[in-house]
Amino acid sequence: MKKLKLKNRWLIAASAVGIHISIGSVYAYSVMTNPVGKILNVDEGTIKWAFKIAILLLGLSAAFMGTWVEKVGPGRSGTVAGIFYGSGILGSGLAVQLGSLPLFLFCYGFIGGIGLGIGYITPVSTLVKWFPDRRGLATGMAIMGFGFAALIFGPFMQILFEKVGVAKAFYILGTIYLIVILLSSSYIERPPQGYVPEGFSLAESKTVQKDIAYIDAKTALKTKRFYYIWIMMFINITCGIAIIAAASPMTQEKLGYTALQAAGIVGLIGVFNGVGRLLWSSLSDYLGRSNTYILFFALQVPAYYFLPQISIEVAFLIILFMVITIYGGGFSTLPAFLGDLFGTKQLGAIHGLVLTAWALAGVAGPSIYDFVKEQTGSLTTTLQVFSGLFVIAFIVSLFMKRNINALKKELSASES
Repeated sequence: MKKLKLKNRWLIAASAVGIHISIGSVYAYSVMTNPVGKILNVDEGTIKWAFKIAILLLGLSAAFMGTWVEKVGPGRSGTVAGIFYGSGILGSGLAVQLGSLPLFLFCYGFIGGIGLGIGYITPVSTLVKWFPDRRGLATGMAIMGFGFAALIFGPFMQILFEKVGVAKAFYILGTIYLIVILLSSSYIERPPQGYVPEGFSLAESKTVQKDIAYIDAKTALKTKRFYYIWIMMFINITCGIAIIAAASPMTQEKLGYTALQAAGIVGLIGVFNGVGRLLWSSLSDYLGRSNTYILFFALQVPAYYFLPQISIEVAFLIILFMVITIYGGGFSTLPAFLGDLFGTKQLGAIHGLVLTAWALAGVAGPSIYDFVKEQTGSLTTTLQVFSGLFVIAFIVSLFMKRNINALKKELSASES
């Protein structure tokens, strides 16, 4: 019997990047806020609801569709994601053309948001299975694409708005996203059962350890470690989103930057967000995933506490960009960590459930920041509140480490 030729796993990874770069364009939403708001005759706060709905639907669809994604495979789920996201953007163009705010909220927020959620989790478990030797690197590459997308599509959107108009720009963008996601989905597939890269042996590997479980999503929900990682992600995202939202006014207040200079810092935040996704997830292959998260929180407790008290420009920016890399790194290290904790049986479904933390943190982060800042009038006090949240995350990460060590001992005893 003729042996089937394996697909190139690096092209599988490139396909995953194609999906994530397309859906990650949602991070460039601020570019369209004013142009769309003017056409629909609504203020900035109203038009931002489309983005809020999209992120909420990302978390919810990732959670509720995760089991289905695992069942049908990445090719089919990626195709569905492309159809939803592409249709959502095309429909947004129609909404702009018709001057309909409800249609815009529905197309961009609900339809596009469902595409976001399905597309975000589609490549994850597949990449982990193709790269048992480099889980962190593989998932980091894909999720880095999500972080970098705004740098690519933000300027491109602005050019299109100026050259062809807002409605036509949405039609062009929707078509591009649809084509890229469908082409990427046509190549991506799971590896054969029991696949290992040539020359790799788990038994001989010094950096890769055996998964401590191989369970489904329903069973994962009954474990302590699921809730540990959920709390850790919720806090990391809540605090990260808050500081991203506050970056422009904070640099103007503390460093005396002009609005234009502050906008430049916001652009650099996008770079460090993307770089952190690849950097930290790759390092986690060597440091160990639980140690990486412990390090995340150990660094951010003092960073958030002292940042608003620093007036030296270089020191301030180094700390700011460091915490942004950790924000991105938390996302990209997560899929590999979940693979370590629960195995790859229903990794996409478990990942989707944890991403509900993102949906809630997207509301909680800016809300906590605005409330504390308004009540105290102090940026220092506000960021110290977030520093306190990181103390909780640090303690939870130590509980996670202890739980993992106990499970490894049990696993070792049962095999001996």
